[in-house]
Amino acid sequence: MSFRVTTAAFANGAAIPRRFTCDGEDLSPALEWAGEPANTKSFALIVDDPDAPGGTWNHWLLWDIPASLHALEEGDSAAGATSGTNDFGNEGYGGPCPPRGRGSHRYFFRLFAVDVPSLGLPRGARRDTLERALRSHTLAKAEYLGHYGRR
Repeated sequence: MSFRVTTAAFANGAAIPRRFTCDGEDLSPALEWAGEPANTKSFALIVDDPDAPGGTWNHWLLWDIPASLHALEEGDSAAGATSGTNDFGNEGYGGPCPPRGRGSHRYFFRLFAVDVPSLGLPRGARRDTLERALRSHTLAKAEYLGHYGRR
């Protein structure tokens, strides 16, 4: 079984429903995962938009998700996990919000299986700090893709 992350909110590669965006309720979609390596001690999540005009935009950074968890409910930030600062300047989830009239953007939900229970990063850390820690602790990575555009 290969490591995978999924959501029932939208099909892989399909449009992200408005409720999960800045035009709706701005809730994080429910996520589920399975198939991680046996020696996984925690998970980390990065949600980003590589099509943003100024470069990749980070929408959600979450790490130290306990290995016992295999799902996040809609709007959930995982009890016991640590949130980073997204590019909106907030901790937690910030939904898709591309510039109007620029077409559809891609949103990647990347889940990392991690070989330690804690990456030892402070709450509010930025993506570059998270990525440095993940370089030496990632066992596997799963990815799910959504699209969103604004008129």
